[in-house]
Amino acid sequence: MIGFYDYTVVLTYISLICSVFGITQAMNGRFRIAIVCLALSGLCDMFDGKIARTKKDRTNDERLFGVQIDSLCDVICFGVFPSILCYVLGVRGILGGAVISYYCVCSVIRLGFFNVLETNRQMTEDGSNKYYYGLPITSITIILPLVFLIHLFIPIETFRWILLITLFVVGTLFITNFRLKKPSNQLLYTFVLIVACAVIIFVVSFKHHKIHKPIHHSIFMEKILE
Repeated sequence: MIGFYDYTVVLTYISLICSVFGITQAMNGRFRIAIVCLALSGLCDMFDGKIARTKKDRTNDERLFGVQIDSLCDVICFGVFPSILCYVLGVRGILGGAVISYYCVCSVIRLGFFNVLETNRQMTEDGSNKYYYGLPITSITIILPLVFLIHLFIPIETFRWILLITLFVVGTLFITNFRLKKPSNQLLYTFVLIVACAVIIFVVSFKHHKIHKPIHHSIFMEKILE
């Protein structure tokens, strides 16, 4: 078989599996499960790099494979998945479609640029980079659960506008040229705790009856073929 198979990429694949499963749940209206999948996917991504670096005897090909496979999975986990989740929650119409498309394009640009920087860096130095350039794409797994809590306090139409604005702003920050210091382990654990609390509150309090009905296959195909 082609590819490289060792423990360094296991968390990346688990993250991808969580996201793909979350997409299927979102499209069937099971938003509680979907948001849990998004959080789990982000959790895996936070620590997959740390685990990969514990293998000291990786070849150059294994390192480059890890960079590529991580970004390819991130496109689905933190580009496509949040976009679909926001779509089924009501970010629709021409403007909604434009913003979702913009967010996805920014995600791909962000990850492509990261691949270039990381590939060049690994040729000259070991260890991990100390800074992010632009907002890291994984940040959407922290931002969206917190934004979703807002639906408890505002009308659903206003909530949909907030989702749309969030996608636009976060997508723009993906490709904005600024340097952000990577968080310490203690700060990462704090983020995990905050997101866990947000997800629990969302799951318990989610106003399911106010959200769009799930996209059944027949309706979904009709929309594609229009």
